[in-house]
Amino acid sequence: MHRKEIIPLERLLEQKYAEILCYPRYDQKEAEKRLHELERLRVKALEFAGDKKAFDLHVLGKGYVGIVVVVHTSTGKRAIKIRRIDADRIGMQHEAEMLKRANDVGIGPKLFDVTDNFLLMQFIDGTRLPEWITALKGRGTKAGIQKILCEILKQCWQLDEAGLDHGELSNAPKHIIVETDDTPYIVDFETASCNRKASNVTSICQYLFIGSQLAKTLGRKLREIETTRLIHTLRIYKQEQTKENLENILVACGLERRIN
Repeated sequence: MHRKEIIPLERLLEQKYAEILCYPRYDQKEAEKRLHELERLRVKALEFAGDKKAFDLHVLGKGYVGIVVVVHTSTGKRAIKIRRIDADRIGMQHEAEMLKRANDVGIGPKLFDVTDNFLLMQFIDGTRLPEWITALKGRGTKAGIQKILCEILKQCWQLDEAGLDHGELSNAPKHIIVETDDTPYIVDFETASCNRKASNVTSICQYLFIGSQLAKTLGRKLREIETTRLIHTLRIYKQEQTKENLENILVACGLERRIN
């Protein structure tokens, strides 16, 4: 377990922490500007913890667009995405809009607020899906995995119904987090779009059941996945994204649970 560092706002201009505010290139004026944005978001402190590192500080996540850390606000503990200064976009508004659309159908961490450089959202206290599955042992393992997978596919279908394509679910080791109460969350909508055909169910099935390292792990733990039948049902679903076709996919994966 990594030691947590909780740093109040008044210390964030120290270079060690300011480097995270304007990662990956320290810029004092940019750090000062971003500090004012954090004040508008009512952030009181940043918490450096997690299994990723940015420079020598632990963070929840690090990607091409931003760094994700825990923050403490006047209304509770949240997660915040900090836009990298070398990101290929000028602000966080697009991702906020995509997350809001996902929230409208009950998907993803709740969006609280957005500025040019920060996305403030619900903190999901959990484990990435591959690690969660690997850690499961003993009685109830199979049923537990089946329940989670069924819920993930249901969420992907809801996104398909909403016309919102996540864009990165065909290789999703970082994009599904299972909370401590065993609720799965689809996260990170930075490349999501409503302008291309939504293919969330087919993408996640490719990741979960066909070809990935996780697919091999699930094959050993479930032993009920009919790959040939699944590929056939996915082709049909691709043409007609109906509830009935989704249920056929569930059956092919050994997840015989009806979608309400």
